[in-house]
Amino acid sequence: MAAHIRRRLRKGATTTAVAAAAVAALAASQAPAAPLAEGAAGGDQQAAGGESGGPEDGAATGNSPYYTDLPPLITPDRPGSSSNLPAATGSAEAGIPASVLAAYKQAERTVGTTDPACRLPWQLLAAIGKVESGQARGGQVDANGTTLSPILGPALNGQGFALIKDTDGGAYDSDAVHDRAVGPMQFIPSTWATWGQDANGDGRKDPNNIYDAALAAGRYLCAGGRNLAVAADLDRAVLSYNQSTEYLRTVRSWFAYYQRGTHEVPDGSGVLPTAPSTPTPSPTPSPGGTTSPTPGGTTGPKPSPSPSNPGGTKPSPSPSKPGDGSASPPPTPTPPRPTPPPKPTPSPAETFGSLENAGTGPLTATAGGTFEERVSVRARNALGAPMAQLPVTFTITGTTGTLFDGGKKKVTVISKADGTATAPALKAGEKTGEFIVTATAGTNRPRTLTYEASVTARQADKIVRVGDKALVAAPGEKFADAVTVKATHKGIAAPGVAVTATMVKDSLGLIDNDKGPYFKDADGKPLRTLDLTTHADGLLQLPEIFADENPGTYKLRLTTEGGGSVVIELTVQAPEETAPEESETPEETTPEESETPEA
Repeated sequence: MAAHIRRRLRKGATTTAVAAAAVAALAASQAPAAPLAEGAAGGDQQAAGGESGGPEDGAATGNSPYYTDLPPLITPDRPGSSSNLPAATGSAEAGIPASVLAAYKQAERTVGTTDPACRLPWQLLAAIGKVESGQARGGQVDANGTTLSPILGPALNGQGFALIKDTDGGAYDSDAVHDRAVGPMQFIPSTWATWGQDANGDGRKDPNNIYDAALAAGRYLCAGGRNLAVAADLDRAVLSYNQSTEYLRTVRSWFAYYQRGTHEVPDGSGVLPTAPSTPTPSPTPSPGGTTSPTPGGTTGPKPSPSPSNPGGTKPSPSPSKPGDGSASPPPTPTPPRPTPPPKPTPSPAETFGSLENAGTGPLTATAGGTFEERVSVRARNALGAPMAQLPVTFTITGTTGTLFDGGKKKVTVISKADGTATAPALKAGEKTGEFIVTATAGTNRPRTLTYEASVTARQADKIVRVGDKALVAAPGEKFADAVTVKATHKGIAAPGVAVTATMVKDSLGLIDNDKGPYFKDADGKPLRTLDLTTHADGLLQLPEIFADENPGTYKLRLTTEGGGSVVIELTVQAPEETAPEESETPEETTPEESETPEA
């Protein structure tokens, strides 16, 4: 009886009564009951008007084909339950490849942290993974959990499947015309674009990686605030993955089976399912409305009834008299139009997949200088491997005047064997500010990367006065000697460096002064702060300096971009007054003193 029920389940139950009988049989054989939510059972057609619960009206897989194999009717050997089951009664089916099982359990832990109300069980992911891809084709994955070869469903071209035109330029499914379900959890590209995850920390969201795909499936099933511990929410979640009640019943059966117990098997040794649900595409009508030939039948349109032919029988040709001209000449056959050969679909290894930074560091340079860093990207194909011979275009956007070496704002570079493409060196313009470098690759759905860059002012780490003559002026007069300085950067003359000259009070040059020496503005008014720029040789001669009426010793501070600084002393004093020298003349005598009486 159990075997009979099992054969009927493998064909797909068509009524609620059959589903109930199957559940009873499972329970009688110590397999767990897997009750369907009310209204979920009944038939193997797509659910009409059912709630998808996902972000889109369609299903995560695009309702692509799946495996309909059901689990054995004998419960897997779980510790503490049936301990004497023969080795061939389900232990192989209960085994899940190690990497695949680890991915399901990791997804359960991750979702349990970010969305604990969902109560996602890893066994549900295992059930879906079994039905969608046979646990990644029996665990055919590498050490990172990526399938050894892409798992692709048939083209969703409307011929027996849903009609979903290409949404990813063939990046994931290598089909630029129609979408296909991709990877061990069989996401269509449009759904992956929304729900894709990076669960293994390699910086990529790869539907062919079981860790990424399992986490994406977990988050998708939890969408809309579902609590998967509630049967109705679980049914809606599964139907959102593939809108078929047969699919729901199959997933439910494996879910219950794995809940009873499972074990880990080595990668690559899982049991592969054998019964796909792929529907037979409808026949394509021949041009002109004729039907295709059938074995033992005839071709051509069936005659239709008419007033002159009420039975719809095929009329016999009317006899014509020889030579009366009533017979119509045979029609001239139209040569068939040659059918162009189909374009070959590129393999995933030939399909551009992604563009990533290849280690480009901070992009900054002083005005007129050369950027030490060069923009570098790495192209990968749809399998995630480096992709060579791919044109990558680099474009500069901004107003700093920065150009690539050679004087261009746009250049195209072909990627090398390791997938890298490196732009020519950047030459900074004379205007300071920010600009953008964009790397673009691909034609159907171009991928882009943007890099921020900046041009800073020229710098000088040292500035000194040229000459050491004392700078002195009388009150109200002009300093006779000009002040000249030289700016250098790492010992080399620094042209075009901004220099700020300020009259200050203290020797450290920290306090501005409002009296003493000054410059003049264009209107001849006193000006005690001035912004200047060094010449090509790094030299700078300051404008004329004037003294006001306040004598004393003053300071002139000059600073540069880059930290250079110098303080110069200015003295305002009146000229010293010198006394005339005394002339040596004979002493004058009075007449009385010169005349003496005679004795």
